[in-house]
Amino acid sequence: MKLLSILFPSRTIAWYTARMFLVRVAAFIVGLTVILQSLDLLSESGKVLAAAGNTESDLWVYVSLRTPQIVQLFLPFSVLLATLVTLATLNQNSEVVIFKGAGLSAHHILAPLMVAALGVAGANFLWNERIGTRASATLKAWQEQEYRKSPTAAPKSTQSWVRGGDDLFHADAVAGRGDGTRLTGVTIYDRRDNGLVQVVMAASATPIGGGWRLSDVRLFDVASGGLETRASLDFATEVVPRQFNTTSINPNFIALWDLWPQIGEQRAAGKPTDVLEAAAWHKISGPLSAVLMPLLGAVAAFGLARSGKLFVRAVIGMALGFAFFVADNFMLAMGNFGTVPPLMAAWAPFLLFLLIGEAVLIRTEE
Repeated sequence: MKLLSILFPSRTIAWYTARMFLVRVAAFIVGLTVILQSLDLLSESGKVLAAAGNTESDLWVYVSLRTPQIVQLFLPFSVLLATLVTLATLNQNSEVVIFKGAGLSAHHILAPLMVAALGVAGANFLWNERIGTRASATLKAWQEQEYRKSPTAAPKSTQSWVRGGDDLFHADAVAGRGDGTRLTGVTIYDRRDNGLVQVVMAASATPIGGGWRLSDVRLFDVASGGLETRASLDFATEVVPRQFNTTSINPNFIALWDLWPQIGEQRAAGKPTDVLEAAAWHKISGPLSAVLMPLLGAVAAFGLARSGKLFVRAVIGMALGFAFFVADNFMLAMGNFGTVPPLMAAWAPFLLFLLIGEAVLIRTEE
């Protein structure tokens, strides 16, 4: 209770500002969703209805699958816009001056907004992981079928391409697990010192100690151009059955609590997981960015020396918010390329703009 009294010296003011903020967040996300969904439906309705057997009811199915993606994408923008409108309104009506006259600091005024934004971030996280992932997977599968039948969740597919050392394996089909794994339609690109030495093609392959036993084999020698056939061949390689048994992962289609165990399986199979780890951490840092918006938009509420240039201050707050989204997407792209570690890719923009927001707030207060 003592901590609450420190953060919120006036419960009435805290509830008043938090309610203003939440109402505007809801208004912006509903308005943006309706407008963007209408535009998107205009562009896709022809494709949906062109599929045999589809009717107008399928348009509502499309809307139900597309809307979660729009909400997931634009909720952080809605929080930014709601922050700017709320703080600009408080400033315009001289309510910030009244709050300060009552003994509240800038952090006291922003605290209710940041707590409310934390609640929005939690709701956004649950929405993304419980609804957004399922809707995205279902819509993707439906679009791949050109809207020809009722959408179903995208099936998991085993890895057909696997790398071990310099060698590249390709299998048309994979069956079984562990020592009982069987590959059919196998092609091996035998590489040494970053150069292709031979191409090994086999009808099937089964694991043995230190490699694979191939049957009905054809060997193409790159240097001589000759082709040799053998009934069987033991091929030594670092590739193990587990690498084929792990499934391909799209983090956009998998909830975070299911994604982490699958990342562990990929890591145990010797596969790179940096991209998946960055995406997993971003599932937390992305929604949590809502907490930053009141801090970045605070310049719209507190002086630039009380110059009265409210529009200019609002533009500066919007610029800071959009700069965060640009930096966030840039770092995530760098994480996908493997340029930066996953934790840095997901959290560096959040921490950087947290410091920037605090610096701007302290500077404007001085």
